[in-house]
Amino acid sequence: MISAQAWADAQRLWDFQQMGHEPRPCSVAIGLGSHDLGVADATADLFHRGMAPVVLFTGATSRTTRERMPRGEAEHYRDRAVELGVPVSVILVEPNARNTGENIRFSRTLLEERRVPVSTALLVSKPYEERRAYATARKHWPEIEWVSASAPMSLAGYVDSIQDTRLVIDMLVGAQQRLMVYPRQGFMIEQDVPDDVARAFERLCKHGYTSRLVREVL
Repeated sequence: MISAQAWADAQRLWDFQQMGHEPRPCSVAIGLGSHDLGVADATADLFHRGMAPVVLFTGATSRTTRERMPRGEAEHYRDRAVELGVPVSVILVEPNARNTGENIRFSRTLLEERRVPVSTALLVSKPYEERRAYATARKHWPEIEWVSASAPMSLAGYVDSIQDTRLVIDMLVGAQQRLMVYPRQGFMIEQDVPDDVARAFERLCKHGYTSRLVREVL
């Protein structure tokens, strides 16, 4: 049972992760691989709305996806996008990235190899990782303008879609930790973290929502 305080703290982390960018036409839409096919859905929707002429999905597998996406996250994302009407001809697949930094670096390399000119990019992630993804992209590919995007839904709606409240809160806590520790390791740009967000993170850690923390930097 999730306490009222834990839910309020999770909501605060969720709200902080939202970048509030308005989607607009960009050179490419890059869907970041994960356990959540909703990223592919959101990317397909952006394509159909005319927001990008090229779609790139990036991601290998992780401990949460190796069973449900055995051919790799990017491959399964492509299949999902095709089911949703995105032409195969506009989709690029980057199948090797195993973290967000690699998602960005390997995507850049693939786009350069395919000679796709890029000045702006829609960065499509899970809703609770918009800020983390944006901070990483700005670090590894600062020359272009990034527009964050995700499926437009509430925390409650997202939990309903995943059907695992604890997993979602653990993921939120993990994303927040990385925002705070990765900049000093050179993995992403610094983000100002409000005091109430830091306190919400600390309370959730104290109550055991820690399965997605990076242990070696605790």
